[in-house]
Amino acid sequence: MIERLETILEKYNKLQDLLTNQEVLSDIKKTRQYSKELSELEDKVTCYKKYKKVLEDITNTKEMLKDPDLGEMAKEELKELEAEKEQLDKELEVLLIPKDPNDSKNVIMEIRGAAGGDEANIFAGDLFRMYTRYAEKQGFSYQVYNSVDGTAGGFSQIEFIIKGNGAYSLLKYESGSHRVQRVPVTESNGRLQTSTATVLVMPEADDDVEIEINPNDLRVDIYRSSGNGGQGVNTTDSAVRITHLPTGLVVTCQNERSQIQNREQAMKVLKSRLYELQEQEKQEKEGAERRSKIGTGDRAEKIRTYNYPQNRVTDHRIGFTTNNLDRIMDGALDEVINALIQEDQRRKLQGDTEE
Repeated sequence: MIERLETILEKYNKLQDLLTNQEVLSDIKKTRQYSKELSELEDKVTCYKKYKKVLEDITNTKEMLKDPDLGEMAKEELKELEAEKEQLDKELEVLLIPKDPNDSKNVIMEIRGAAGGDEANIFAGDLFRMYTRYAEKQGFSYQVYNSVDGTAGGFSQIEFIIKGNGAYSLLKYESGSHRVQRVPVTESNGRLQTSTATVLVMPEADDDVEIEINPNDLRVDIYRSSGNGGQGVNTTDSAVRITHLPTGLVVTCQNERSQIQNREQAMKVLKSRLYELQEQEKQEKEGAERRSKIGTGDRAEKIRTYNYPQNRVTDHRIGFTTNNLDRIMDGALDEVINALIQEDQRRKLQGDTEE
């Protein structure tokens, strides 16, 4: 571990030197790249410097034990320093877990009402509100690029982007089937019903991601935006549907004001979908890494149940339960997401140990 940390410290110092070089500073692309790399190493280096200082203090305190006047005080101090070293050991272990290269990216999300008719669509709307409220609490912004309203409320389908540094790292565990148990407002007999909505999560492919899209592989359809009125819906033929013929992927964008904007947005989402497809294929080949993940990201996988009568949320992948459903549906997702992150780190550490 120390060898790895020394290599990281060496790289960090080298990057700092490079960012004072005038030749590098005059190249925007290099400056951005080196600044990003430096930022990614910051936490590791800060923690390692603290660790080195504690090791030095432990050595000096052990020397003080020999002094009859300072021995007792040194014994107490040594106990505190050993506890701090143990804590920093754990922190460094976690910091050295290989980072998902997509963690810092924006996130594209798609929610669809599934089993349960109108109630499933209403629940899809509730999930959309939950995620967007959570995004706002994190200081992120969001933008809807396509939506189809449910007949009794909610959405039969809604697609949106959450923008903010680290958005994907927090929301990447949300892909799958979400199940709700409650008495629907559409149910006149007051019977408990189980309905589902599916969530798909993808990192937004940024400029660093190289995905070649051949224009000849695309079919582009232009049509009039649908919706229930309001300033977000256009009365001209500005909605864009792009079909990627080799994969059959279809992307629709209708919430921008012009056809050009909708097309640009649809191409960004298509690039992200193709990138996600490429990543999935890579993970299938790697096999073991995919199996160690929390969930497969498949829509069909039942990941969580929201039980309204008992105010309970259960994440089935990690056996996590909380009786704060009301707060969670209002965007207080932190305790669920933190539990998922901790379990993911535990599994990765376990995998490192086994290797």
